Parts: sequence; structure tokens; C-alpha cells
Amino acid sequence: MAAVILDGKTLSKQIERSLAERVAKLKERPGGRTPVLATVLVGDDPASATYVKMKGNACRRVGMASKAVRLGVETTTDELLAEIDALNRDPDVCGILLQHPVPPQIDERAGFERIAVEKDVDGVTCLGFGRMTMGVSAYGSATPTGIMTLLDHHRIPIEGKHAVVVGRSPILGKPMAMLLLARDATVTICHSRTRNLPEIVRQADLVVGAVGKPEFIRGEWIGDGAVVVDAGYHPGKVGDIELSAVAERCAAYTPVPGGVGPMTIATLIAQTVEAAEAMAA
Repeated sequence: MAAVILDGKTLSKQIERSLAERVAKLKERPGGRTPVLATVLVGDDPASATYVKMKGNACRRVGMASKAVRLGVETTTDELLAEIDALNRDPDVCGILLQHPVPPQIDERAGFERIAVEKDVDGVTCLGFGRMTMGVSAYGSATPTGIMTLLDHHRIPIEGKHAVVVGRSPILGKPMAMLLLARDATVTICHSRTRNLPEIVRQADLVVGAVGKPEFIRGEWIGDGAVVVDAGYHPGKVGDIELSAVAERCAAYTPVPGGVGPMTIATLIAQTVEAAEAMAA
């Protein structure tokens, strides 16, 4: 049986159509305002600039507005925090995104933590992560939440499955593991220094590649019939998993590109709309 392609591009378009209807209803309310997502880009990394542009385009597609804050490569942590404080105070801004990575002189974690939790639509604060882990309402980390939406849409079973997450970053690997655990998967978290990594991956019913290294996870490590989720994207249009070597053997997989990436942006926009609805309530 051919593998199911977990098509995030198509699903994200469906989500955007629903979000456009919700944004229109917000604008129609007495005194209604257009939801605004503020993006903060520090430095001149071209990939980060492209990602910010894509998020702005997604805002426009659903009828939202985006506010781009661009800071120079020499920006200090204090200067960044002052910009985030201003966005926290701005009543028109419903969500705030600090684009990762920032220049090395900046304390990125301090920047993330400065974002007000009610505007943390990218799910990057410790408070947001803690609330999500404890099952309390919070905006989830955008990429892991988008992955869960994609799995659910395709009715991929999670309960009782052995999920192996390769990667432990605070905005991807760790929250991904917590979301899977909350859905009754048995979760193993691995990373680039895990001993016997191929053997552990081979045991997985569900593999999530979130290590940030191109094709680090070899196709031969993955067992027949596994579900393969690749959260990486690198030059050459490859992810963290050697998909070409496993696509014919797995039960389902996310293509690169067109799998996880569009779902990350759709989730960010969806959570911004949710924040706008909460502000308007």
C-alpha cells in the first residue's frame, strides 16, 4: 500500500479559508478591529527575512494585518526588550512573533520571556510551555501544534504508539514530546548525542525529525510501516530525515517542502485569530 502523504500545504489552505471567515466576523463587530500580528526581526539573516515575509503574506490572505519591526544586527538585548514592551502595550497587536535566531549578543530567551503570555501566539514562553505541559489552556508552540493538527486531520493513531522525537529544542523537540505524551503516546526523546540512536529510531511507530541537521536521520534507521514527520528544512529542499530512502516503506510521511512548514504558519495565524477573539470578548 502506498504511503499516505501528510500534505500540509493543502490543509493549511483549508485552515486559512476558515480563518478568513473568523477575521471577517471580528471586523463586523461594533468597533471591530483588524487583528494584527507583530513580527520582530533582528539582524539581516536572509532566511529569517523570508520566513517573516511568508508570515506577513499569510496574514493578508486571511484579512489580518501584520506589523513588521526590523532591528539592526547591532541591537542590544535591552533595545529588543523595549520594542517588545511597546508591542505588549499596543492594543491593536494581538500576537507577537520574535523570529529565531537572533544575533549572538542578544539573550534570545529574555526576548521570548518578555512577550506577554496572552500575545505569545508562537508558544515560546516558559509560562506558555508550562501551562501546555500541565494541560492548562495556552497557545502551543506553533510547529508542534501544527504537526498534531496534521496528524489528526489524516487520522493518524497516536494513543499507545511509540513515538521517537529526535531533537530537544525548547520550541520544537520538547513541546512536541509533551503534546504526544498528552495524547497517550509512549515518547522517547533523543538527540545527536544519543547512544544507539539507529536502534531506538527503528523501534518507533512514529518518528519526528527535529534535530536541525540535514538528513541526519537515515532512512535505514526507520522501520517498515512507521509514520515519518520531518520538521526540518535545509538548502537543497531536504529535511532532517532521508525521506527518499523511506518513502516507499513507511505508512505516512510529511513531504519537504509542503509538509510541516505550511502548518507552522497556519498555526501561528490561527492562534493570532484566537487571541484577537479573546481580546474582543
